[in-house]
Amino acid sequence: MSEDPRRDARIPLVQMAVVAVISSAFGIAAGVAIEWFPEKASTQAGPIDHLYDVLIWSSVPIFVVVTMIVLFSAWKFKMRPGEEQLDGPPIHGNTRLEVIWTAIPAIILVLLCSYAWVILNDIEEAQAGEMRINVVGQQFAWTFEYPQPDGKPIKSTQLYLAKDRPVRFYVKALDVIHDFWVPAFRMKVDAVPGIETRYRITPNRLGTYPVVCAELCGLGHAVMRATTRVVTPAEFNTWLAEQKAPAAAADGGEVDGKQLFTEGNGAATACGACHTLADAGTSSQTGPDLDEALAGKDAEFIEQGIVAPDAQIASGFQPGIMPKNYGDTLSDEELEALVKYLGDVAGK
Repeated sequence: MSEDPRRDARIPLVQMAVVAVISSAFGIAAGVAIEWFPEKASTQAGPIDHLYDVLIWSSVPIFVVVTMIVLFSAWKFKMRPGEEQLDGPPIHGNTRLEVIWTAIPAIILVLLCSYAWVILNDIEEAQAGEMRINVVGQQFAWTFEYPQPDGKPIKSTQLYLAKDRPVRFYVKALDVIHDFWVPAFRMKVDAVPGIETRYRITPNRLGTYPVVCAELCGLGHAVMRATTRVVTPAEFNTWLAEQKAPAAAADGGEVDGKQLFTEGNGAATACGACHTLADAGTSSQTGPDLDEALAGKDAEFIEQGIVAPDAQIASGFQPGIMPKNYGDTLSDEELEALVKYLGDVAGK
């Protein structure tokens, strides 16, 4: 045994420090190397990913040190046979140590919060030429509105964005709380009934990316999906011009069933937000593919599927996904026009 007991006491501490440094290095390397997120598709994604890396660099060493101390204490100071009734020696504590282990975490938290605030402030800075897009969430679909000078917005069940053009989303919900999230953009925000939330992004990568709801909102939450298409500015302008073209009314001013299917009426969600229909150019898979589900069906069957959707459930789907209030949110004329349209294009 060493003649210096203090030296003997320091040996385990040195060993713990060496193990902690090595474990922290491996933990940080693994945490940074793992691809936690999908590919980046916005200018905001880079700073957010870097913030995540900083959190890994900070949290892994703390986790390792705390775990090492707990394991060492469990090994060094464990109860041995015959000591069941013994109480440890009375201690007063160590004021200096308590100040240190309180001050260091507080300083780390202040630094991390300050850095996170800088990142948030930077990515939320207003940009020149921002485009406004209204995002509406309703069980269980997303609708995207592009405001126009004439006051009538262009509505779409698919989100189209121009590459490198800043966008500010204005998000709201018509029924329950949803959460608008495009993982490739890294930004998300709750859609709350009665409140308009918002955030900014600048898409910088061409491609198609999923839109998901990140807040449990009912039976159809898992299928509340849409797609984001980031295209070139020229392609975006072409798409926008096509959407501006006035839809042909059925019979000179009568309700247009196709337009009702793709845009809704303000109170009722657009059918195309949840269903695939070739004639309408919609491709959502939240609900059944109507080209298949309505093939050979008559008007009575189609109407029942709209006003009483749980009466007959398509194979592979569950009851409760489709709203049951279309009988109230659609007028008799709108319901008739929608049934006729679906019968003409899908029920043949």
